Amino acid sequence: ILMGSILGNTGVSEKLFSAINKWTGHLPGGLVISVICGNAVFAAMSGSAMAAAATFGKIAYPAMEKRGYSPSFALGSIASGSVLAPLLPPSILLILYGAWQGLSIVDLLAAGLLPGLMLTGLLMLTAVVMVKIKPGLAPPPVKYTWAEKGKAFIEILPFAVVILGVLGAIFGGYMTATEAGGLGSLLSILLTFYYRRLTFKILQQSLLDTVRVTAFSLFIMAMATLISHVFNSAGTIPMLKNYVLDLELGKYTILVGFFVMYLIMGMFFDSWSMLFLTFPFVMPIITGVGINPIWWGVIYVMAAEQSTITPPFGLVLFVMKSVVPEHSMGTIVKGALPYLIPIYINIILLILFPQLVLWLPRLLSGN
Repeated sequence: ILMGSILGNTGVSEKLFSAINKWTGHLPGGLVISVICGNAVFAAMSGSAMAAAATFGKIAYPAMEKRGYSPSFALGSIASGSVLAPLLPPSILLILYGAWQGLSIVDLLAAGLLPGLMLTGLLMLTAVVMVKIKPGLAPPPVKYTWAEKGKAFIEILPFAVVILGVLGAIFGGYMTATEAGGLGSLLSILLTFYYRRLTFKILQQSLLDTVRVTAFSLFIMAMATLISHVFNSAGTIPMLKNYVLDLELGKYTILVGFFVMYLIMGMFFDSWSMLFLTFPFVMPIITGVGINPIWWGVIYVMAAEQSTITPPFGLVLFVMKSVVPEHSMGTIVKGALPYLIPIYINIILLILFPQLVLWLPRLLSGN
């Protein structure tokens, strides 16, 4: 959380966006592709969809507006790219889920890596297809020289050091997720200091933001744990679990039921709220039908994060509206809805091929 706050408040991600655009600007809808790639990189340093949406809304949309991109296409791509943050490590949502359920944080973060990269590719492909179908959404691509690309590559290296430092420490077994978070915060401070963007006021604001987010998330977790104990003691959760299992619906039918539930709930709740509200009842059923909790954690993030771009109460939509108030909510929603298709495709692929989620955790554990 502190990493994301520092990077977001200093605006250093503007350099990241500009550098990535040198490599992707030749593609149809080049700036949109840059936003999606930039979100993937920012996700590996932040883990927060809200921070990603606010950051790229501020730095990317003015450039896209100046180039003549369709407002709905531009705003929708920025909003949709932010869903990568809770999936790619270090995901705050996966860390909360793992801490609450007593699962390996390293395994959960590793499980989200390949699905996150897959979703990045699917989002990029969706943007290219949209521009091919309707060329008026974006201006002609811009080609950059190899000299410009080489300079851009050098500018990306400091961000790569932060990402590789954090993920390498976690997956290499050198640090716990908590210790790696401390390392990442230090590297983020050094990165922003290197770019001369860090001030005492920004550091103070970042620390306050971190305290606020951490405090309310842990308070919600504590209350959810209390609710879980109450319903367990009252026999409600075991009764519900036995009732569902006695129906003998099969795990795929149960999964579809949960997806429909989260699709409806996602129109009114955010992913954190749904996690703490539903998992006291959902997890006993999931484990009861033999579903791997590591795999389910990634699937839940995918199913729940579509809620952030789903009207009428998608939080990312409101973040985008606050960043770009001159455009209506309808414009943002219109641009974001097509990106639900790659999210659903990714979920289907992970259900059909669960090894896409479980391969890296098993490789790291030596199984």
